[in-house]
Amino acid sequence: MKTLQIKTAQNININFTVANVGQRLLAFLFDNILKFAYIYFVYYVFDFQAVEETFSGDTWTVQAVGILVLIPVTFYTLYSEILMDGQTLGKKLLHVKVINVDGFKPSVSDYTMRWFLRIVDFNLFILLAVYIQSITIDDSDFLLGLTFVVGKLVGLLLILFTPNNQRFGDIIANTVVIYLKDEVKFSETILEELADKYVPTYPNVIKLSDNDARIIKNTFKTAIKFNDYKTLIKLRTKIIEVTQIKSIHKSDREFISVVLKDYNFYTQNM
Repeated sequence: MKTLQIKTAQNININFTVANVGQRLLAFLFDNILKFAYIYFVYYVFDFQAVEETFSGDTWTVQAVGILVLIPVTFYTLYSEILMDGQTLGKKLLHVKVINVDGFKPSVSDYTMRWFLRIVDFNLFILLAVYIQSITIDDSDFLLGLTFVVGKLVGLLLILFTPNNQRFGDIIANTVVIYLKDEVKFSETILEELADKYVPTYPNVIKLSDNDARIIKNTFKTAIKFNDYKTLIKLRTKIIEVTQIKSIHKSDREFISVVLKDYNFYTQNM
């Protein structure tokens, strides 16, 4: 398997295993099975044909209902990754997740960008088909068929041949999909000893992910060891930027230490 090496500000290397094309394809197929199951349930169990017959004379109403029905399917990947910390149900089943290439949790705009660019990765044929239909070509049927195949393969080919198994959406959004093979070990690296009556200070730490907490802890420990005050300042700034915390601690060291303890408190009691 390919690995992604991330270098922190003080030259600490953190290695991640990049999800391979098989894992991503299986996750993709599982998610699509869920989508088709949803469509089947809505159209047949709730008898969507009855709706069409009821509003048979009102095309706009039928189309509007159809669009509403498809909204959960259309935005499934986007809202799943935002709400489930870089995972869909398929990704969770295959133990893979989306992270930013710097190791931190992607922003909402990152998730949105990689979702929107699926039209290039998997539906490029739609754009090409529209273009082919707009011009006169003798073998348009053949070209449309070829376009369909190639358009569906763009994402797959990019995952196969890019260094970090990134499709076009990943490249533009600066994200990568990793395999959580060391999930137990990963969790152990972020644990902090807490007193029985510990009272947290910053509830906003829940905006961090486990991966964020691990990077913060590793960076913090190294900076303390070498008295690297510049790194502590940068780390504090990054934490505040991600969490929108209003710090009440003047000391960078104390602030970061409290953030790590608070994160453990909230995640262990959720």
